[in-house]
Amino acid sequence: MPLTDAKAKNAKGREKQYKLQDAGGLYLLVMPAGGKYWRFNYRFNGKRKTLALGTYPEISLLIARGKLLEARQAIAQGIDPAGQKRAQKQAQTATENSFEVVAREWHGKHLPTWAPAHAETIIARLERDVFPWLGQQPINEITAPNVLKVLRRVESRGAIETAHRIKTVCGQVFRYAVATGRADRDPAADLKGALPPAKEKHRAAITEPNKFADLLRAIGGYQGSFIVKCALQLQAYTFVRPGELRHAEWQEIDFDAAQWNIPGEKMKMKEPHIVPLSVQAVNILKELEPLTGRGRYVFPNGRTVARPLSENGVLAALRALGYTKDQMTGHGFRAAARTMLDEVLQQRVDLIEHQLAHAVKDPNGRAYNRTAHLPARREMMQLWADYLDGLKAGAKVLPINKAK
Repeated sequence: MPLTDAKAKNAKGREKQYKLQDAGGLYLLVMPAGGKYWRFNYRFNGKRKTLALGTYPEISLLIARGKLLEARQAIAQGIDPAGQKRAQKQAQTATENSFEVVAREWHGKHLPTWAPAHAETIIARLERDVFPWLGQQPINEITAPNVLKVLRRVESRGAIETAHRIKTVCGQVFRYAVATGRADRDPAADLKGALPPAKEKHRAAITEPNKFADLLRAIGGYQGSFIVKCALQLQAYTFVRPGELRHAEWQEIDFDAAQWNIPGEKMKMKEPHIVPLSVQAVNILKELEPLTGRGRYVFPNGRTVARPLSENGVLAALRALGYTKDQMTGHGFRAAARTMLDEVLQQRVDLIEHQLAHAVKDPNGRAYNRTAHLPARREMMQLWADYLDGLKAGAKVLPINKAK
């Protein structure tokens, strides 16, 4: 007699386990402690087998019968339902432990401690150069030759340094997988010496005053996005890192104090940083505020205000102005400021380095805090802005030879 839902519900545990039979080989196994498990006994290739179909009441009688029907149909097609279930479980486990899943988990763990620009670069490289080829593979099955094949694709387009960086990232993901019990070792470690050495490359920069004046005039005549134009101008006046500029938020701008307070999590050195704003920089921001001030970012993305301006925003503008990657980059504004503040405007090197947010130590070997020499840095930043305006207007300022 077929089993009923009421009978299954009222079944109690006994001294020994027992079965409540349904039709077609399906039964409910009732354990002494009261647990109830759906089972299906069948024969496949002459061997007696048992298939687990779930627990009651999570799996109702109706659902259990549906699972029974699927299993019997599989047998009729020459498929072992127990083997099929095992393969599906293995496939699910492989997906959960795929390189992409583990890499995104690793990325998420580090996200709070990384500067936004760095985190964005890491995930972009993985999505572009690694996930399409290794993303779906179980991480514990990936070999050194698999990783090398990915790196060779990057190398083939001449991006040797990027290939080395991707190898480093992959190694970090593999080591995270080892630490979390999903891999036995880091295959990227076997690739030492497999890539040609990356040539040391300095970011292109214009540091000669006359040529920098031409750049400033070109920026002033830029006909593209007003937001991008303002970003270029502020980059010149503040010489912060491009990622710090792109991720600037209105809540960080203090107009009353005429300064930009960048939180530590956005800085390369993970220390809060103050950027004194010259009169010129404040004017740029106030001109931009009616356009983007109601959003989060000072320089929002052209497609969505929920994201900052992309790295290509400033770079594309420089290219549109006729400057190639070998002539000028976003980081080039920092090199220009460092050179001209020192060699032309004769500013103290420690003030320049501090304003560049480099590691600067006091006489006792301690790192200066963010407010160190702030009045002197304010004067320097205004001097720099006035100097740039003079250059743009055509003033001839000759380098001053320092006393030896």
